[in-house]
Amino acid sequence: MSEETRELSEGHAEEDLMAAIRENIKACMQCGTCTGSCGSAYAMDFTPRQMWRMVQLGMVDEIFNSRTFSLCSSCYYCTLRCPRGLPLTESIHGLKQLAVAKGVAEKKGARFYQTFLDTVRRYGRVREMELMARYFIAMKSPVLPLSFTPLGMKLMMKGKVSPEMPQFFRPGKLDGIFRKVKELEARS
Repeated sequence: MSEETRELSEGHAEEDLMAAIRENIKACMQCGTCTGSCGSAYAMDFTPRQMWRMVQLGMVDEIFNSRTFSLCSSCYYCTLRCPRGLPLTESIHGLKQLAVAKGVAEKKGARFYQTFLDTVRRYGRVREMELMARYFIAMKSPVLPLSFTPLGMKLMMKGKVSPEMPQFFRPGKLDGIFRKVKELEARS
């Protein structure tokens, strides 16, 4: 497939994804229940209600220039409490996929997420020290760990984080699940 054809097909896929998201929330009546249910709304530059209106109006650039959709913690409260039963959390996931496809996804968040999944795949649980060490290495910033030092010290003093050393890779109990998900993703 030529580069031009690939760009055209990716453009159509992005348009289709945005159309599907808009279809999911077209019945939104702007009641604000999603915003009232959201534990992260205080940190967002647009409330979830405002973001859904922006989606309805096709204001894609404004959405991706905000932090609103990237701060969603996928708690599903908005979806559970929506009086119209709209799939809001799934629509947020769609926005995140679209951001990745357009290349506007927050790189730090994507790297942290991938590092988190790799750690869980390896051990079946999060090994905090290894997670953070791998994340800092992936970010390639020698000063980034310094900004986390006070928080890390507090967590260690309270016994919330163990200073255990990382182990060598041994396939964990979840390794088969991760392989199956990769296989299913490759089919779609």
